[in-house]
Amino acid sequence: MAKSPEEQHPFGWAARDTSGELSPFKFSRTATGDWCFIDQIRKLCHTQAGFKNMPLDGCAPLLCDGITTYSALRHFGLDKAGLHLGVVGLGGLGQTAVKFVKAFGVKATVISTSPGKRQEAAERLGVDSFLVSRDPDQMQDAMGIMDGIIDTISEAHPLLQLIGLLKSHGKLVVVGAPLKPLELPVFPLLVEHKKKNVVGLMWYEKRITTGRKIVAGTCIGGIKETQEMIDFTAKHNITADIELIPMDYVNTVMERLVKADVRYRFVVDIGNTLKAA
Repeated sequence: MAKSPEEQHPFGWAARDTSGELSPFKFSRTATGDWCFIDQIRKLCHTQAGFKNMPLDGCAPLLCDGITTYSALRHFGLDKAGLHLGVVGLGGLGQTAVKFVKAFGVKATVISTSPGKRQEAAERLGVDSFLVSRDPDQMQDAMGIMDGIIDTISEAHPLLQLIGLLKSHGKLVVVGAPLKPLELPVFPLLVEHKKKNVVGLMWYEKRITTGRKIVAGTCIGGIKETQEMIDFTAKHNITADIELIPMDYVNTVMERLVKADVRYRFVVDIGNTLKAA
């Protein structure tokens, strides 16, 4: 009996696209008879407007942190020129998010616990400003100035001060994945308190009764949105900052990761490793 098209080329289902529909993966048999979707990814990355003429080692992380941050910016409407966005953390996700934010024509502020990253953020990524989150004066001065924040931190951290940076109707979008639960204060989402100002010798505090702030989370995107992201990176020449390593360096990489000694992604050079073998 002849096999149906579904049996010959079965489908799997990926993440939902912006349309709300699940994106299909079309599987095909390999020479060994196993099912895989590598061919689908290959076609996705090598379209005429895609990664075809770009360095694949710098593009590889974009299929993870690239689509994660791109999808967050697009889905929550934080891709509009003239907005002011904060990016919390300057690791793999953070540096990619900053590149997208700048390409969208959005003002970018990096929020980090590390003052030593200020120069790198300004010179390599072209951020407009830099906040040290451990400096209460800096954080206080920036209260209520941002339209949105992309939070890339994967460790437990306070959300209260980040919510305070948002304007009314602002959005805090979490794309990091802390293992420990984060404490979410509700009242700052409801009512916005402006910082105190001085007029003459009198202090006053301006209050806005409606905060209408949103805390949301997102991870990855569908095939349609990934293709859109690939085309966008090709147009704006966006790649991830990486360190290309041979396979036999992997154990050292694990030690360096523990020390946070990476700028910003390790990519394993499997092709040349196999040739050397």
